[in-house]
Amino acid sequence: MKLKTSNIILIIVILLLIVPQTRKPIQVFLNKGLAMISPSVTEVSERASVNNYDWELLDATGAIYNFNDAKNKVVVVNFWATWCPPCIAEMPSLDALYEDYKDEVVFLFVSNESVDTTTKFLRKHQYQIPTFQPKTTIPSVFQVSSIPRTFLIDKKGMVVVDKTGAANWNSKAITSTIDKLLLD
Repeated sequence: MKLKTSNIILIIVILLLIVPQTRKPIQVFLNKGLAMISPSVTEVSERASVNNYDWELLDATGAIYNFNDAKNKVVVVNFWATWCPPCIAEMPSLDALYEDYKDEVVFLFVSNESVDTTTKFLRKHQYQIPTFQPKTTIPSVFQVSSIPRTFLIDKKGMVVVDKTGAANWNSKAITSTIDKLLLD
């Protein structure tokens, strides 16, 4: 029985996806293709509202960040993990967005992983983003069942972008949206 070249390639790909050491890099590579797409802005009539700002987070130093401090500000909330290929794929664009807007926008990169794990990951990749762990119950508007999940919130507490999966967060569409939100 002769195997066609396409069958051999398929078998190799399947084997590479089974082996843990090669699976994650392949998944990250594939998700980087998806991360080239800019997230869409939610129609005004369909936007959810952040009604509950009663949420505390711990930063990498153990200091408490009170989400009430984000009221009346433009906010980016990203739920992520170091083991998540789509999270890893979109992280360069989120880091670039953070670098461009860190003085004007509140950024909350939220992970359930230990501070040690997230800090090592950020250092390894030379990302400057601030990472947090939830200390109290996450507001219902942010209840997520899969990651990455990113929210862009305007000054009135309306969710302008709600994106699950990898995306290009430093795209012209997102930066112009943020620029407009900062002027409102």
